[in-house]
Amino acid sequence: MMYDTLLSRSFSKHEKQKLGYGGLVIFFLIAFSFCTVFKPYLGSLRVLNLRLSIEAGRKLEIVNDTSISLLSSRENIMKSTLMLNDRGSPQQIIKKIARNNNKTTNDKNSSQQIIIKEIIEETTIVNNTNRSHTVAGDIIINNKIEPAVCHAAERSDFCDIKGDVRIDANTSTVFVVSSEIDIAAANTSSWKIRPYARKGDIVAMKNTREWSLKLVTNHKNSIPKCTQNHNVHGILFSLGGYSGNHFHAFTDIIVPLFSTARPFNGVVQFLVTDIQQRWIAKFRVLLKALSRYDVIDIDNTGHVHCFTSIIVGLKRQSSKELSIDTSKFGYSTKDFRQFLSSSYSLRKTSAIKMKNNMKKRPRLLIISRKRSRAFTNVNEIAKMARRLGYKVVVDEPDANVSRSAQVMNSCDVVLGVHGAGLTNIVFLPENAVLIQVVPFGGAEWVSKTFFQEPAKEMNIRYLEYKISIEESSLIQQYPADHVVLRNPSVIQKQGWEAFKSIYFDKQNVKLDLNRFRYTLLKALELLHQ
Repeated sequence: MMYDTLLSRSFSKHEKQKLGYGGLVIFFLIAFSFCTVFKPYLGSLRVLNLRLSIEAGRKLEIVNDTSISLLSSRENIMKSTLMLNDRGSPQQIIKKIARNNNKTTNDKNSSQQIIIKEIIEETTIVNNTNRSHTVAGDIIINNKIEPAVCHAAERSDFCDIKGDVRIDANTSTVFVVSSEIDIAAANTSSWKIRPYARKGDIVAMKNTREWSLKLVTNHKNSIPKCTQNHNVHGILFSLGGYSGNHFHAFTDIIVPLFSTARPFNGVVQFLVTDIQQRWIAKFRVLLKALSRYDVIDIDNTGHVHCFTSIIVGLKRQSSKELSIDTSKFGYSTKDFRQFLSSSYSLRKTSAIKMKNNMKKRPRLLIISRKRSRAFTNVNEIAKMARRLGYKVVVDEPDANVSRSAQVMNSCDVVLGVHGAGLTNIVFLPENAVLIQVVPFGGAEWVSKTFFQEPAKEMNIRYLEYKISIEESSLIQQYPADHVVLRNPSVIQKQGWEAFKSIYFDKQNVKLDLNRFRYTLLKALELLHQ
């Protein structure tokens, strides 16, 4: 009876307030207990409204629509920077970067406030192991800028790595070991790279060994142990590709190697893959000038080489041949030529300045080829040049680069048919004159790209002489109505190898002396200016 009376009794206003306050306290106690007990199992909350944004003329950035500071751990940034798998499409890569940077961590020891300034500097993303993947930009961590790990330049991929780096030639892998990267990140963070600076050329890259850059945790048992430690910076590059060709040896290897290694003032260790001992011997002077240490044949060393900092690949930003993009580096083509002059002790800095009634003759070098694109009337050319006032030297550059450099540097005018021998113009003094003889068949573009444009950057005056069909030895090999003579564009459409095998490999030149005489006179005129 009393129980029923209590249930049917109405609460006063004061009693209702007391009951409400009590319920609120109990709710907070339950919530606090839940968070305390289950805190280790709670996942991190995502930052809302994170998006990737790119507009014409702007860099790809990660922006936060709600203007909330992006919180992330160092390992999540490394995941984004190194998640450059060549099998992924651009869209997949971008989604993966966004997904990983959305995450936060509750670990107080590794949690850092990170503002991503740039994720991609140059948005070149293609689905091809021989081409660029993507470019990682700068990351600001606690107001300190850290350099990106890997870059995709116009003609080369290269990775600049700092930390515990281990190079295992047996697996063609460069391991980057970190205690801050979890196993999941280590399994997905990799980069495929062929360290030869002619990216995009399928044939060249097929002759270049592919290396993997692998981000791993130091808890993995599969990490190779160091057997040889280095306390200097390292550079790993390839002598594959077309390195056997004198032109490509310079434009694909030596010039990019200068840009990459020169800042270290010789305190740098070269590790060479696809090594060719004849190449090393040929350019030993330049290698010694760039590094005070002997070259390591990384493919056959038998050691796991360990560094605290290394560059994998060579820096070649420009698509131009035999040149350095001054805007990208602290060096220029002029600096490179001064480096060559110093390395080979070249004395002549400028070509002769001709004056009226001057007794001293300008020195003309005729590059004589023995196999193809040879001058078949070289003696007649030399005789005519002497009558015009030149002192003539006939020579063919060979494997003795030091000797060839001295010969080239002593001359004021160089005459040669388009070919690798003209690469030695890098040793010419300033204001010298290059006369390039362009073979019959439509080789104007390659002649311009390989030598005309580089000559101008080297402050070398340029003249061009295009031979007529009557000056080509091809008229003796094909009938007058043959497509090779009548329409070279048909052969060009068959590809570079077909074109080269005919117009470069089978063709010699017999200059029309009366016609060519005006070119030699023009060169004398330039020397008077």
